Amino acid sequence: MNTALICGISGQDGAYLAKLLLEKGYNVWGTSRDAQISHFRNLEYLGIKDKVNLTSMTLTDFRSVLQVIAQVKPDEIYNLAGQSSVGLSFEMPVETLESITIGTLNLLEVIRFLNQPIKIYNASSSECFGDTGDIPADENTPFRPRSPYAVAKSAAFWQVANYREAYNLFACSGILFNHESPLRPNRFVTQKIIASVCRIAQGSQEILRLGNINIYRDWGWAEEYVEAMYLMLQQDQPDDYVIATGESYSLEDFVRFAFEYFHLDWQKYVQTDSSLFRPTDLAFGRSNPQKAWDKLRWEAKNTTPDVVKLMISAKIH
Repeated sequence: MNTALICGISGQDGAYLAKLLLEKGYNVWGTSRDAQISHFRNLEYLGIKDKVNLTSMTLTDFRSVLQVIAQVKPDEIYNLAGQSSVGLSFEMPVETLESITIGTLNLLEVIRFLNQPIKIYNASSSECFGDTGDIPADENTPFRPRSPYAVAKSAAFWQVANYREAYNLFACSGILFNHESPLRPNRFVTQKIIASVCRIAQGSQEILRLGNINIYRDWGWAEEYVEAMYLMLQQDQPDDYVIATGESYSLEDFVRFAFEYFHLDWQKYVQTDSSLFRPTDLAFGRSNPQKAWDKLRWEAKNTTPDVVKLMISAKIH
């Protein structure tokens, strides 16, 4: 039985990944800063909280990381922890940089220190690419990060590549484009839209206030994306992969799809609020996930219109 350690198991991806690995017969461990008081609502939502082992670990504390990894003796580590909101990173740049870069570095350094054949997956982000315009980003596209979050994720990506080359670690980064699910917190704009639309459909008189709705993103379904993470660590050689649907839509499209589900005209209920604009934002997020298909035989089944329907369906049932 393989043992997996998921750092950040309480988040969207961590919970879905735990479910997938349990189905594959893994012994699953998950960490949180304080496992005694963390809520783990997502694990409860998926009905798996009692099937995983939960322990406290502070990723920015080398000794804490060393103790947990020495105790758990994982075959695979999935690093999904760290501050995960682009918007919040402008308000908390230091916490964002430390949680992502030092956390990743500590994991790599502990694996090197223990000299065990531990495979590690690192969650990278399409935000690292910055604005690529109409050119779809692939694994060779240069990074031009435009937020504190993207800067931190870029640094962590190169730490992983460095340890892979310098110390021969089996270390991979998945450069994931946006991926959603019912487990998304309400501070993410997609969940904010879905929650608001469902209330309006039930008679609420509210107005949905959004920032820039002319941005384009590639939105996928989170439950599919965690399978790509797993597949990366099953390959003969470690490598980095762009994980995405290959189709981009505007935020206005996302809003329109959501209101159309209930046969409503979105323009009657939505207002643009300039206070919600970010200091810098990406106009276009476009992807080329061809390598994931060629090497991993992975491709997204659900694109943005499907994602909207799936999120609404989960909310109203």
